[in-house]
Amino acid sequence: MGSSAVIVGGGIGGLAAALGLRRIGWEVTVVERAPVLGDAGAGISLGANGVRALDELGVGEALRAASRFQYTGGTRTPDGRWLARMDGAALERKLGTPIVGIPRSTLHGILRAALPPGALVTGAEVTEVDRIDHTDPSGARVRWGDEVRTADVVVAADGVGSRLRRALFPTHPGPAYSGSTVLRAVTERPVDLRTDFELTWGRGAEFGHIAFADGRAEWHAVLNAPLGLRPADPLAALRRRFGDWHAPIPELLAATRPEDVLHHDIHELATPLPSFVAGRVAVLGDAAHAMTPFLGQGACQALEDAVTLAAALAAEPSVASGLARYDAERRPRSQAVARAARQAGRMGPQLDRPLAIALRNTAFRLAPSGTAVRAVLRHATWTPPRLK
Repeated sequence: MGSSAVIVGGGIGGLAAALGLRRIGWEVTVVERAPVLGDAGAGISLGANGVRALDELGVGEALRAASRFQYTGGTRTPDGRWLARMDGAALERKLGTPIVGIPRSTLHGILRAALPPGALVTGAEVTEVDRIDHTDPSGARVRWGDEVRTADVVVAADGVGSRLRRALFPTHPGPAYSGSTVLRAVTERPVDLRTDFELTWGRGAEFGHIAFADGRAEWHAVLNAPLGLRPADPLAALRRRFGDWHAPIPELLAATRPEDVLHHDIHELATPLPSFVAGRVAVLGDAAHAMTPFLGQGACQALEDAVTLAAALAAEPSVASGLARYDAERRPRSQAVARAARQAGRMGPQLDRPLAIALRNTAFRLAPSGTAVRAVLRHATWTPPRLK
């Protein structure tokens, strides 16, 4: 069985994969082309499946200590009326762990701190990966700069625009624009929030917030928009677009510095990959199944990938069988979640026809009590394999 891995990409999925492989006794090097890790201008909400994965990776206690648990909130209309309430306590009772909100940079820091010195290489770009066939007993060869390493497994965790994925699956069409763009930021100062987490759906738009433990909050605005459209003053444009929406939306925007606003078009792998494995290479996270954010499951699925990959490699007698098991266990579930996220967007904030919006809102208000809880349970109910 193998014992060394090179992970291409130091995002949440790549760092989590490194922790998982180290827990089964492997030597791991993470190579990240960015000189500085972490998206300081954003936050993240992790469902129970993501929290359970981090527990298995050994950092669950640190995660909880730095998070704000999400017990209150739900989905509203721009005038403030509720479409659905979130019962975080009921979810915690059923799943055994709460939903948490945390700055993305803090989560990155927790994952990095759990790695030994030297395991993470930043400011380096992998330029060559070859000899990935299992018939070569020496392992794959990975090059970055003047460094050349051999590895039993290479993990492609280099994001939605993955260069490794393109090389491994040259006929795959790659990521597609979802039709939505997202602007987001973390407030400069604490904001008086009555709920832990909210989404508000308007016509072709969503505004949401995640409250943090220190009183600040992350907010995001998702808008139907042409690809590449960029306003000259993003924050001013958002204040015009959402200025008459219910509190605390105007207050969140007022507590934000213009230079902190991030703007990204949302791409997804609308065409599923035929495999998450090619030779000795495992594709993981957004590189494998980039999805729209409308279920809040993107990072959670990457964390599931990381734990499952490590467990499969630990359980199987060979690298080849371990990677085959990873593909068999992860590809059906993650691709199903990606399809569900796409459908959630189309039926939720991406709707822009007034009649369709009215019908959707009526259906939400008439839904039986507990429907929102069952919707979350559908994707968050996941038990991680044990890492020995």
